[in-house]
Amino acid sequence: MRSKRVCGAALALCLCLSGCSGGGQAALPPPEPMGDSPFGVDSNINMETIDQYLGREDVAYRDVRLLFDPANYGEIGGEADLTRTIEGFRIVPYPYLATLQTLPVSGGYEGECLYEVTWAEDGTVAQARPLYEESELILEELFPKDQAIFLMCGGGGYAGMMKELLIYLGWDPELLYNVGANWTYTGDHAQELVIYPEDADGEKIYATWRADYAYLDFDRLHPLEDGT
Repeated sequence: MRSKRVCGAALALCLCLSGCSGGGQAALPPPEPMGDSPFGVDSNINMETIDQYLGREDVAYRDVRLLFDPANYGEIGGEADLTRTIEGFRIVPYPYLATLQTLPVSGGYEGECLYEVTWAEDGTVAQARPLYEESELILEELFPKDQAIFLMCGGGGYAGMMKELLIYLGWDPELLYNVGANWTYTGDHAQELVIYPEDADGEKIYATWRADYAYLDFDRLHPLEDGT
């Protein structure tokens, strides 16, 4: 009888520990893009609700904007410079990863990237080919396949492109969330990347050292011939 009580207590302890795994966090809702969002921003996890989902060990947080984007986003009321992000997000610029779709503004990035992408008219990827030997390795390390990935940018477009590329390359769509446009974020966990002087006439300081930034040195990568 005593051994049964001991076994029962041990089983209860195991169940308790199992229930507390992951910090007691509730399961994420499945990705569900808004029907009226041109970029597929998620209806459950977005800039209005993101604060509820920060700090999770089962999520990779990615801000896919350039620190200083040549595109003139001021034409649509946005910002070309990355003046803030959200705590916990790593900055992994999409334009360095793959070909852009046609942008609604002038001056879009046209430099080096890891993948050459042909975009279909419906916004999905028609074809993608690696341009460097390391392209696949880099993508798999920056965007882990075994956990949920929250993709954020300024207006929702880069995040949407990133999601479509990952789906095309074999990532699980049920783990990919476009959480939307940081330009609209009003939560409590903004990480400011610009220091504004008290003197209005002073120069603002770009605090890039605050950013968790994934740096790609294309000069040290090995180009593929014809993407093969």
